[in-house]
Amino acid sequence: MRPVFVQFRCEPGKTYEVADAIYDREVVSELYSTSGDYDLLAKVYIPEEADVGRFLSDRLFDIPHISRTLTTMTFRAF
Repeated sequence: MRPVFVQFRCEPGKTYEVADAIYDREVVSELYSTSGDYDLLAKVYIPEEADVGRFLSDRLFDIPHISRTLTTMTFRAF
């Protein structure tokens, strides 16, 4: 499994609704509210053989009220 971080920008007033929907999908290991350009930060473990884009699109990116995402791939933990 490889960890990937995904930031979510939500439509105004919809952050808690989006966070609940993300948790309902049982895909993320951690989910935080954040300050700055994005509202939520999720840590997702993706199977090594899975296509990252398809995995995230199929499981998370169709949630209503998400206006933008930013995915950060990881290479090594220190």
